[in-house]
Amino acid sequence: MEVTDTLAHLVGMWTVERTIHDHRAGADGSFEGALSVTTEPGGLVARHRRARYEERGRFRLGGHDGPAARSLLCVGREDGSALLHFADGRPFVVCDLRSGTWRACHPCAEDRYDLRFTVVAAAVLEEHWRVRGPAKDYEAWTTYRRVGARTGAS
Repeated sequence: MEVTDTLAHLVGMWTVERTIHDHRAGADGSFEGALSVTTEPGGLVARHRRARYEERGRFRLGGHDGPAARSLLCVGREDGSALLHFADGRPFVVCDLRSGTWRACHPCAEDRYDLRFTVVAAAVLEEHWRVRGPAKDYEAWTTYRRVGARTGAS
């Protein structure tokens, strides 16, 4: 499914279900929680459209079972894509959902994050991360479902 504007599509409340496989440890894990993508002052109409990505939930992997969070800053671009930045302002990746799929790579020290994001339906997004390097070796599969939206076929 194609979208016109990546940032506008992401704004809203989502449930998050993630499965993780740590190849190095041979361990499986999960994350369940919620994602809120909210516009910052100026909203979606300002020249530099910005939104805050806040993911919160419960993370389980190996012997760990506890709260987890992830924050990003999303900056909309005129072409309909969005720049994603870490909470501290460092650049992460460009996200472009206009064709319905997005692939990106983020080098982090000697590790490499290969990302794939797919718009399955207006209210369902899927994400796959493959991370390889000397510090990490894992895969994560995530399904985001928009809260309050119908996800079935019309």
